[in-house]
Amino acid sequence: MRAVVVDAVRTEPHVREVPAPTAPPAGVVVRVMATGLCRSDWHAWAGHDDIAFPHVPGHELAGVITDVGEGVRRWAVGDWVTVPFVCGCGTCDWCLAGDAQVCPDQEQPGFTHWGSFAEQVVLHAADTNLVAVPEEVDFATAASLGCRFATAYRALVGRARVTAGEWVTVVGSGGVGLSSVMIAKALDARVVAVDRNPEALAAAADLGADHTVLADGTDVPAAVAELTGGGSHVSVDAVGSERTCADAILSLRRRGRHVQVGLLPPVDGHPRVPMARVIAWELDLLGSHGMAAADYPGMMQLIQEGRLRPQRLVERTIGLEEAAALLPTFDRATVAGITVVDPFR
Repeated sequence: MRAVVVDAVRTEPHVREVPAPTAPPAGVVVRVMATGLCRSDWHAWAGHDDIAFPHVPGHELAGVITDVGEGVRRWAVGDWVTVPFVCGCGTCDWCLAGDAQVCPDQEQPGFTHWGSFAEQVVLHAADTNLVAVPEEVDFATAASLGCRFATAYRALVGRARVTAGEWVTVVGSGGVGLSSVMIAKALDARVVAVDRNPEALAAAADLGADHTVLADGTDVPAAVAELTGGGSHVSVDAVGSERTCADAILSLRRRGRHVQVGLLPPVDGHPRVPMARVIAWELDLLGSHGMAAADYPGMMQLIQEGRLRPQRLVERTIGLEEAAALLPTFDRATVAGITVVDPFR
């Protein structure tokens, strides 16, 4: 099969032929019909994760099962499926409780093993991790759910527990950020979107953001405080840097809730967080690491009802060669929305 292969940290990715996979026990092989290109893929390429090389990236995917391993009970060849980017082992206490996203023995396609920038991908513990894709949902939309949209949904619904009328500040208007804007508005919250890219802010406004703040040297927390009458109830860092994390936390009102979604690679040690404010104002700092397959039905129901329309976030579809060329520069990409890769394009 054809796949995007990275031979070592920060080396140029190439598309080449590699051996096609077979289904492991309790797992499946999926023909990849669509897969998202995400900033997390760039982090892996840049060496911020423990990756074994040569490596095939890609962790947001949807497709059709082509091979089923021994012991799989719920799935068959021909089923349309997607999967969370965190796949649980299926047997530990966390998985059995429906919290596979924090499984201590988790696997992540595109990180712990070869991913979905390929014509086929292996997925483990299929009965725990696979999610059926309804006929009403196309593959590109389903692929966009696996990391960014599902992560944003759980960050706001499961972790921050956003309620109607609250102010939500979303720092970063890429895939996670725009997903957060859409979901917050569906929850009847009021939204301030922050980004350094005017085009991304225009996309956030089109999705319903009540206010936008251009991060071009502006004092973001002061701007948010003025717009919201004292700060937001909830903040989301959808980028992952010291500056964006601090801006999000400092944009909160007293006893607010911050959700960290963007990965924070260390700079000169551990990232610095404004803990003095966290303590003095009794702020809640929440991590959000994807969403387990067990939690997908509520989100899928809203999508089928038309209350959530993740397809609006898909900005462009590219092929494997374009994905290989784009991956090393994705930390500087100005795309406002989600880039989907079609391996057969």
